[in-house]
Amino acid sequence: MERGGPAVKDLPLVAVIQFPGSNCEYETARVVEVSGMECRIFRWNQLQPLRDASPDAFVLPGGFSFQDRVRAGAVAAKENLMDLVVEGASGGRPVLGICNGAQVLVESGLVPGWEPGRIEAALAANHVSGRSGYLSTWVFVRVRNGAGIGNPWLSALGGSPVPIPIAHAEGRFVFRKQDAGRTRPVEALAYCSHAGEESGVYPLNPNGSFHNLAAVMNPEGNVLAMMPHPERAFHLWQLPPWIPGEWGDRRSAALSGGNLGTAPGPGSLFFRSLLEHFGGGAA
Repeated sequence: MERGGPAVKDLPLVAVIQFPGSNCEYETARVVEVSGMECRIFRWNQLQPLRDASPDAFVLPGGFSFQDRVRAGAVAAKENLMDLVVEGASGGRPVLGICNGAQVLVESGLVPGWEPGRIEAALAANHVSGRSGYLSTWVFVRVRNGAGIGNPWLSALGGSPVPIPIAHAEGRFVFRKQDAGRTRPVEALAYCSHAGEESGVYPLNPNGSFHNLAAVMNPEGNVLAMMPHPERAFHLWQLPPWIPGEWGDRRSAALSGGNLGTAPGPGSLFFRSLLEHFGGGAA
């Protein structure tokens, strides 16, 4: 992992964008590298180095860019560097926004992307079942409507629910009333139970998000805005011991077998999808 250093030959280059207030860039870059790709962190003001590097994919990590002033992600979305991200997305390069990065993608108009450049959704304050405010917990999500087929970020997930952590106060996907009927093709991940059941009430829907949405993509599928943190579930040991279902069983088996420290977690599937998109093997 280098900031502004040379790329490793023959490996896909993933650019992790660091805004003032980002706080997940280093662990995000680390899991990209562990997955078998080259990663470089670019600051928000490194336009020419980013242009010269011509990365194969972009990741906007979590944090509180520009202190969430105005709205979460709003200031970062106006930075000149985002023009290069938009250009890459328009050319089909994969773009992932995680938590605050997802908020930046929404504010930039990249998702849902019906009319690119126009803000067509919002990530509003959490509000569900009388609950509001910041929430840090583990949830389950599943790929919605076959969205994972051929998707550079979701193809390795299959159809089973996966556990993953969230940590946000403004993660509720909302749309204009006139757009509510056309969201299905851009719905990527939905909150659910460990058995895959969905509900619009807490705790299965932790924030009141429209259609239980945890992630939204653009119509082409190469841009994904997700509120959960895959980098925080990359290793199996990161899962809490009380996680139910298949992944809880995997954790227990790995602990008994003495390989919990090296076993991949559910978050690794997002980055394995990207590696396979570029023709690489499983991470």
